[in-house]
Amino acid sequence: MSTTKGLEGVVAAETKVSSIIDDQLTYVGYTIDDLAENASFEEVVFLLWNKKLPNKQELADFEKELFENMTIPEAVVEHFKSYDIHSVHPMAALRTAISLLGLYDSEADDMSEEANQRKAIRLQAKVAAVVASYSRVRDGKEVVQPKQGLSYAANFLYMLNAEEPSDLEVEAINKALVLHADHELNASTFTSRVCVATLSDMYSGITAAISALKGPLHGGANEAVMSMLNEIGEVENAIPYVKKKMANKEKIMGMGHRVYKSGDPRAKHLKKMSKELTARHGMEKWYEMSVKIEDFIKEEKGLPANVDFYSASVYHSLGIKHDLYTPIFAMSRFSGWIAHILEQYENNRLIRPRAEYVGPQKQKYVDIDKR
Repeated sequence: MSTTKGLEGVVAAETKVSSIIDDQLTYVGYTIDDLAENASFEEVVFLLWNKKLPNKQELADFEKELFENMTIPEAVVEHFKSYDIHSVHPMAALRTAISLLGLYDSEADDMSEEANQRKAIRLQAKVAAVVASYSRVRDGKEVVQPKQGLSYAANFLYMLNAEEPSDLEVEAINKALVLHADHELNASTFTSRVCVATLSDMYSGITAAISALKGPLHGGANEAVMSMLNEIGEVENAIPYVKKKMANKEKIMGMGHRVYKSGDPRAKHLKKMSKELTARHGMEKWYEMSVKIEDFIKEEKGLPANVDFYSASVYHSLGIKHDLYTPIFAMSRFSGWIAHILEQYENNRLIRPRAEYVGPQKQKYVDIDKR
């Protein structure tokens, strides 16, 4: 039996959701460049779930459904208030909140296609409110309800900050959500498919996916990038800092990618947004520092930046707390997870790989008095 560590290069499923071919990411055949420059997040979610872009009426109906399902039960908000805000990371709060939401959904265990479509809407709508509400509760602020007429990205920022965002801020979040929406069979997506392949419910599948995304080698990388930039502090410290890290054989977060060889096609879009936003808010040093690090690592190691690298300075320039970066990643990736979950349900087979045993053999039980 042959084995591949980390399942690298192993094809474990067929999908119509997204692809990574020749270092190009596509959603249902549309390149990420095309969608990042032209599409709203709502259009992308509809595309991932329905395998086509919506027409005007379909988009209007979809936007309406998302807005109408965006509020969360008061019980979830009260649950947040019971936490020790100094020790509960927002990803842990999000994981628990999504599981809790399943208890308030009368269709949670209804596995019909129609019920799953309705749950998909509820989950995608409510995750924005969950992330924003937890942030406000832990800051001792009142929860803000979504506002009619705002897009998904704009409503998230509105619920987070209690004020309508600027067009550039909305563009930045919309672009980030589009870029993070799906990424083929990554760790969290694979986790969601393994979970629901047992015919477990959608809330369980999403909760499992959040748990996988929480790890610093997956979704937590963007938060780690900002921690690194803060530690560096000033542009002139960037290269000495990186050289020291490399000399100690320490990982530089946000550089390189397991799948892409010539570079993450998503990174350039957030690099551009980082340049615009940091300039707008007088925070140019974060962009300049990032560029210096990227150029040095690319020269020394041949590793270009990935999508996490510039998302850090984008979110920072928007005034978003650093530990919310991964929940925002999750908010976007709900769309891809749900698309894969729905696809798994359509043509399900229990995912049950084998393991190669490499431990001791032919052992004999020894009485406890003789051990």
